[in-house]
Amino acid sequence: MSNQLTWLGHGTWLLSVGEHTILLDPFLDESPTAPIKAAEVEPDTILVSHGHFDHVADLVSIAQGTGALVVANFEICQWVGKQGVENTQPMNLGGKVSLPWGEVTMTLAHHSSSLPDGSYGGTAGGFLLQLAGTKIYFGCDTALFSDMERIGKVGLDWAVLPIGDLFTMGPEDSLEAINLLTPKQVLPAHYNTWPPIEQDASAWAEQVSQQTAAKPKVLEPGETVEL
Repeated sequence: MSNQLTWLGHGTWLLSVGEHTILLDPFLDESPTAPIKAAEVEPDTILVSHGHFDHVADLVSIAQGTGALVVANFEICQWVGKQGVENTQPMNLGGKVSLPWGEVTMTLAHHSSSLPDGSYGGTAGGFLLQLAGTKIYFGCDTALFSDMERIGKVGLDWAVLPIGDLFTMGPEDSLEAINLLTPKQVLPAHYNTWPPIEQDASAWAEQVSQQTAAKPKVLEPGETVEL
């Protein structure tokens, strides 16, 4: 069975690997672009890149409702633990964990991280997922950084990068990131949720085709790609 990746708007993604379902950065009920609500997803694993509201808004409710394993930095795992979520896997930058569906490495990200109640959210990160036959990198919320070249040395099949600008890298920096990462294919994220991060994804895809060796793929919220 092939792996499938669905964009749920903003920085939220749903990954299907065989019988497993992995949710990244759950922001659904209050997202203006999410095609579904939090009650409609049933992941067995939830990956959390950092603590900002637009990445954890539905984390506790989904984790409590499904019993999903929450994989996040130590501080976020402590935060959800205080709210009754016991099934957690704390980790931190550079750390790696093997799960039934694949291997997860928490990578560097240049971004801030605080939790909705104002408490410390630890260090923001991204994720490198090594599945059977597929390697995919989620940059999550980040600026451009030169160590992306090291991340790309594993031989990426896919990269998911933010292009919204203002709070993350924008389209121009994403092109340099793609050239450092050298993925076979690339998907944009974290844009067009609100007016301050509106971008022309078609124009971005054209620039990717012209200035990098990667193949761009632009999804609408709710659309799925075969990995």
